[in-house]
Amino acid sequence: MPMNTLNHKKAEGGKRKKIAFAFLMGLITTFIISFTIVSINIGFNELFLTIWIRSWMTAYALVIPTILFVAPAVQKVIDRLFETSNTSI
Repeated sequence: MPMNTLNHKKAEGGKRKKIAFAFLMGLITTFIISFTIVSINIGFNELFLTIWIRSWMTAYALVIPTILFVAPAVQKVIDRLFETSNTSI
């Protein structure tokens, strides 16, 4: 198999891995946070499930693009900060 094909498959696999991570991490994080915040704000009453599901869906729709598009920029900033601090040690 040519090296170019191997590099392409590796890059494609990395991209799919990042997308899968975003979807799963977003699902878990928004589940926990929305459940906690809604339960604190309204308690466990007859509206809880409806409000929580709506809040969870909204949070999930917001967090996926954030993880996919904002996280790489944040990662670059963190990399630069730690790269600079490592050279001064």
